[in-house]
Amino acid sequence: MSAEPSAANLHKDPVTGEMISKTELKRREKQREKDARRAEKVAAAPQAPSKPTGPNEDDLNPNQYFELRSRAIQKLKETQSPNPYPHKFDVTKSITAFINDYGKEGLISPGQKLEGVTVSLAGRIRTVRNSGPKLRFYDLHGEGKRVQILANAKDATNQEEFADTHNMFRRGDVVGVIGTPSRSQKGELSISPSKMVLLAPNLHQLPSGHFGLKDQETRYRKRYLDLIISEETRHIFITRARVIAYVRNYLNNLGFLEVETPMMSMIAGGATAKPFVTHHNDLNLDLYLRVAPELYLKELTVGGLDRVFEIGRVFRNEGIDLTHNPEFTICEFYMAYADMYDLMDITENMLEGMVKYLQNGSTVVKFHPEGKDGKEYVMDFKAPWPRYDMITTLEEKTGVEFPTADTLHTEEANKFLREVCQKFNVDCSEPRTSARLLDKLVGEFIEPLCISPAFIVGHPQVMSPLAKWHRSRPGLCERFEGFMCGKEFCNAYTELNDPFEQRLRFEEQARQKEQGDDEAQAIDETFINALEHGLPPTGGWGMGIDRLVMFLTDSPNIKEVLLFPAMKPIEQNTASAAVAPVPELNRV
Repeated sequence: MSAEPSAANLHKDPVTGEMISKTELKRREKQREKDARRAEKVAAAPQAPSKPTGPNEDDLNPNQYFELRSRAIQKLKETQSPNPYPHKFDVTKSITAFINDYGKEGLISPGQKLEGVTVSLAGRIRTVRNSGPKLRFYDLHGEGKRVQILANAKDATNQEEFADTHNMFRRGDVVGVIGTPSRSQKGELSISPSKMVLLAPNLHQLPSGHFGLKDQETRYRKRYLDLIISEETRHIFITRARVIAYVRNYLNNLGFLEVETPMMSMIAGGATAKPFVTHHNDLNLDLYLRVAPELYLKELTVGGLDRVFEIGRVFRNEGIDLTHNPEFTICEFYMAYADMYDLMDITENMLEGMVKYLQNGSTVVKFHPEGKDGKEYVMDFKAPWPRYDMITTLEEKTGVEFPTADTLHTEEANKFLREVCQKFNVDCSEPRTSARLLDKLVGEFIEPLCISPAFIVGHPQVMSPLAKWHRSRPGLCERFEGFMCGKEFCNAYTELNDPFEQRLRFEEQARQKEQGDDEAQAIDETFINALEHGLPPTGGWGMGIDRLVMFLTDSPNIKEVLLFPAMKPIEQNTASAAVAPVPELNRV
């Protein structure tokens, strides 16, 4: 009977730190020697006098580069000359502040320095340009800004070590710079260093600064690399943060209280969606990750918190596509003594103001659903927005008269809706409940009308188990959905606060669940008990932050606005991995 190698038979790879067999270690060492010889040939090739000594990075493959750079940094770790990973570097000014303070026209003349001023900057080197053995130019990036480093040997504290010091730096390294504000002969704002310190070396080749990081998979899986290379990516996530901050400040100014509610519960309620299931070991109990915070927030409204909101993650075990991710960020608020009409006004006011804030006063946003070179949607957020009545608009678009709203829950209505879907080739997978059939028809005929922000109103009660019945139109409920570019971005109700009616709605959802609808909600007795204590007339509202940010940043894929989107695991090829000198580690 064969046994696996014991720990005593494993040897540490000095480069990667892995514990591997002696045979594998020998194979790697031979491969590294081969790569090193190849790199030395490149280094020995004739070079122009102005070029620094050392291998041309462009002639090395990624593994060769990683091996050589790792070896060089390991040597620095041994000699501590210098320490490549220092504990601290004192930064006296940010790059942004440096540009603001010393970039003023006329403060520093071309070719001159601001004598008597010394500052310390830190950032990441993005480009390196050599102009002889005693002059180097670098682009230092940080906080989304760039400043030039004009390194001249005559400015260095130790001129004899200038070449050795600067031959150590590579694109992607994090460095500290101590020097004097200056301008180059061409007038570009720079810092002339007396000293440069390596703070954190980059062991890998950076993608070309000109072409950038083009592979989408790599961009999503290695967001840190995407952020290093792409200012556009950085701008998207700064905009995302500004959107969330605007929503939070807007609601705070209306007197709302921000709260936090549980991520896990024994019942998945508050939205029609399929939940994720997890397990609590100590309680030996299966729990659901929340699909919405709605029921908890309404219980707080029962408790007297008349205006509450939450911004946080929700989880829905559904498909991944251009506009859906299994976990996403939502904002929900509940406002006592308000109804759906108040919330439509708030939605228009909030988003019109937000767009003006982001667009320097303009209410117009352009969106390209198929990418920058595809078709263009022009959205205008100026209020008031169009309002489409669901059944009326479906009748106009199909030329078919629909059953009255108070009969849409019947078998006859279900049969009618199936026939309409079949007539217009609208596909609806099982279970083909009336609610799902109506939803598909809306997606086919009404949602494409909503390019600029618009509201769809007049939802039948069968589609909205948590919304209050319409005060003047039997069979309908008081609900609206906000759409733009044909996609939903918000949903709101005049909330159902009748515990007797709520129980009947939950029971109907339970029947749909028995028919096979995994997204239908279960009966939540705790929530019904809360309603029995009295929920004031309340308006409830929810908005998907991620999808809104997509539209406001012209990002056709939701992965572009999520720092770490859900990705399929990478299939590891064990045979090819055994041949590679340095295994690539991927985070799923």
